[in-house]
Amino acid sequence: MKKRALVSVSDKNGVVDFCKSLVQNGYEIISTGGTYKLLKKNDVDAVEIDEVTKFPECFEGRVKTLNPYVHGGILHRRDKQSHLDQAKELGVEAIDLVCVNLYPFKETIEKTDNFDDIIEKTDNFDDIIENIDIGGPAMVRSAAKNFDAVLIVTNVQDYNVVIDAIENEKNTKEFRRGFMIKAYEHTAAYDSMIANYMNERFNEGFGEKQFVVGNKVMNTRYGENPHQKGALYEFDKHFSNNFKTLKGEASFNNLNDLNGAVKIAAAFGDDNAVCISKHGNPCGFAIRDTLLEAYTEALKCDPVSAFGGVVAVNGTVDKALAEKMNEIFIEVIIAGRITQEAQEVFASKKRIKLFEMGSDKLVLANDKKDFKHINGGFIFQDADKVKDDEVKNAKLMSKKAATQAEIKDLEIAYKVASLTKSNCVVYVKNAAMVAVGMGMTSRVDAAQCALKKAKEMGLDVTGAALASEAFFPFRDSIDAAAVAGVRNVIEPGGSIRDEEIIEAANEFGMSLYFSGIRHFLH
Repeated sequence: MKKRALVSVSDKNGVVDFCKSLVQNGYEIISTGGTYKLLKKNDVDAVEIDEVTKFPECFEGRVKTLNPYVHGGILHRRDKQSHLDQAKELGVEAIDLVCVNLYPFKETIEKTDNFDDIIEKTDNFDDIIENIDIGGPAMVRSAAKNFDAVLIVTNVQDYNVVIDAIENEKNTKEFRRGFMIKAYEHTAAYDSMIANYMNERFNEGFGEKQFVVGNKVMNTRYGENPHQKGALYEFDKHFSNNFKTLKGEASFNNLNDLNGAVKIAAAFGDDNAVCISKHGNPCGFAIRDTLLEAYTEALKCDPVSAFGGVVAVNGTVDKALAEKMNEIFIEVIIAGRITQEAQEVFASKKRIKLFEMGSDKLVLANDKKDFKHINGGFIFQDADKVKDDEVKNAKLMSKKAATQAEIKDLEIAYKVASLTKSNCVVYVKNAAMVAVGMGMTSRVDAAQCALKKAKEMGLDVTGAALASEAFFPFRDSIDAAAVAGVRNVIEPGGSIRDEEIIEAANEFGMSLYFSGIRHFLH
């Protein structure tokens, strides 16, 4: 008995060969619009949808498959005689395979780079509305619901797998169940994207519902601890396009730690920046003329914590840098690229993990939104980022101003502080971090802890720049910084005791800048 396949796709990659294979395996093809024309042009025998629905496509294509001959053919149960009898009575013929992918809503909204431009272009919004698929999701859901008898295909990457299953008697209920799950994931993600876009456009991104949708990249070995399961999901193919495993397996904790290191190392454009992190916080950072020099300086900040840590390199790891890194145990290295010679240096280290982004520099996704799970839900917000001119436009509050070189140190300290767990302070000297205190309940404790660690490491903080991601509530942190020899300070300002802070800075001959913007990271 001849089987029937309904094929109606927006993404037409591979559909001609797929349909030719279906025909060779005894399927009659039913198709719509552009898909039908493409198949006929390539000599694939197909029946146009009008012949099945007995009704023309209408309203400029808005209605074409919303028809009982289509959905009855998909949905009637083959295991119930009453359904089979009614289908025969109504002249409804079975549809056994549905191949549908949906109108390119995402591609349509991405045609305009600037969201403000989208708001102003009402014609563009008409395009967006017309690219909301109605018939497609309906067919996908119908076929998925009746997976007991119908195979639903929504991904062009699955065409070969489907043909193999048909030709080798693998088209079982379990096989179709897997595609059913994929189908509902597909329509759920599609509807979520539309709802999120409309809320972004009309409700400032914070509607009554918020949908977070990611595509699975891989399982992690386990979660934070061995008794927890874990996996990595991505937005917009960020990891698929920019994350390549060269050695080892990324764990849940590795991914969390390298996320913080990459954000810091990549925060300075094309600069040769290296960040060393442990448990998601920086324990070393430097910018130098070469990456080898940057790593060497970054390591000086806290070589004890660097042991077993993560190193993010904003550039290419070559043999010389690899040999320097290989002097201690580093668990994870991520870079723009890692040369083959460098990989050979690490080959004998069983526990090291190597990842690269396949680019000259590290790549940031620059997600627009950020969220965090809390017990019973999640909190959702606009993503935080230090603007390029934030330090440049900071207001000088003291009598003394910083030099251009000192401004660079202030910028580095300020950006690193914004990406370090609160409460935190960061000390930078000659474009290298020399002390850091993070995750403390008291800002003065953070400052004192950082200076104590610098002293233990034999690092001279004299002349350093000090940054805090939030205001200093009391002058005690400034007093401690002065004793250590700090010359320049940047913080958001906004304390009721700001005048005391300014007075302290003037008393010690420091430059003091207020950025006016807080960058808490909890």
